This record gives sequence, C-alpha cells and structure tokens, in this order.
Amino acid sequence: MGKLKALAVGMVTAAALAGSTSPASAAPGDTVTTTLRQVVADLPVADESRTGYDRSKFRHWVDADRDGCNTRAEVLIAEAVEPPTVGAGCTITGGQWHSYYDDTDQTVARALDIDHMVPLAEAWDSGASAWTPVERQAYANDLGDARALVAVTARENRSKSDQDPAEWLPSSPQARCRYVTEWAVVKTRWGLSADLVEADALEQLAAGCPDTGLKVIIAR
Repeated sequence: MGKLKALAVGMVTAAALAGSTSPASAAPGDTVTTTLRQVVADLPVADESRTGYDRSKFRHWVDADRDGCNTRAEVLIAEAVEPPTVGAGCTITGGQWHSYYDDTDQTVARALDIDHMVPLAEAWDSGASAWTPVERQAYANDLGDARALVAVTARENRSKSDQDPAEWLPSSPQARCRYVTEWAVVKTRWGLSADLVEADALEQLAAGCPDTGLKVIIAR
C-alpha cells in the first residue's frame, strides 16, 4: 500500500507540467514536474566506472531519527499492507507485504530484502564515487522518497543484484513500467547519470508505458 500510494502521489496532470523546473537547473529541495518519458530523456548519459567501489562506503542501515528503528525497519513498517506489531528494540512480528517485483505476498519480514532501487554499486558507477561519505549515507538510507527503497522478496532482490534495467527487470511483467519509472526518478533525484546502453533500454521501455506525470524532489 505504501509504495502504491507514494507512486500515485507522484503523478500529476499534464496541465501541471507547464513552467516546471528541469533536472539540470534544479537545486536540492526543488520539485521537478515531469513525465516518465521526459525524465528518462533528461538523464545525463556518461560512461560508468566501478573503480574504487566498496559497499562499505555507503553506510546503512542507520537510525537517522533515533527512534529505535533503523532504515530497514522503517521501510518494512511503511510498506506493510497489513501493519506488523513493533515491539521493544523495533522487533517486527506479524504483518504482510506485497513484493511488487514478483507479485508475491509475504508474511515473514526476514524473508524480505530492502532493495535500493538504484543499487549502491550502480550509484557509485553513475556519480556517487565523487560524493562525500555523508552524501553516500544519505543515499543509502533515503526515506525522503518512497520510490528509493522497496521491500521485495529476497530471491528477487538477489536476482537483480547490481544490474541496471538493460540487464535485469522484475519477473512480473506488470511491474516493469512502475520499475522503470522508479529507477529514472531515483537517478533524477540524486543527479546520477546513465550509460548509453542503459539509457537506450530505458527509452525503449518507457515508450511502451503510459507517459504518466511525475514529481521528483531533488536531493542532490
């Protein structure tokens, strides 16, 4: 429910698109009003490099608001279609989740992974290698846009690994337009680039999807 609601909130009517800020000219905190095909077209295209990457350079899961629940738990609580019981130490029991990648319901929290929509390694390749440790931590724990982190079955997340949409798509065909949308939104939110093969794949995939209106709050 949480992800579906967030996606619906991100949609806008075509009439609202006039006069919107473009990603290239937007500053952190600005809202970009766009469409799926436009947000894909606006992604900067650049070669990628994995040089120097280490997953530990993206500190996660943190308890940024110090409420006793780390980012993983916060996502599980927010995305539950049936709310779990949250006990001492943010222990989660009960509840139900819908993994949209494979259109599967899950009632055991530990069977779910929290997927970075744009994987940490892909983010590094696409610009995060130049970020500060604080910026990388903020990216790895992004609760500011519900499309950045998603609770999915562990098998689906591990099948994806660090691949981009030219290499991997959710196993449920009905999930793919949403997935492409969220991928492009997260890259835009964080000012990340796409390599040429990725950009071509995104363009082709977006062409087969409704050209929905979107709002993106720029994080960096």
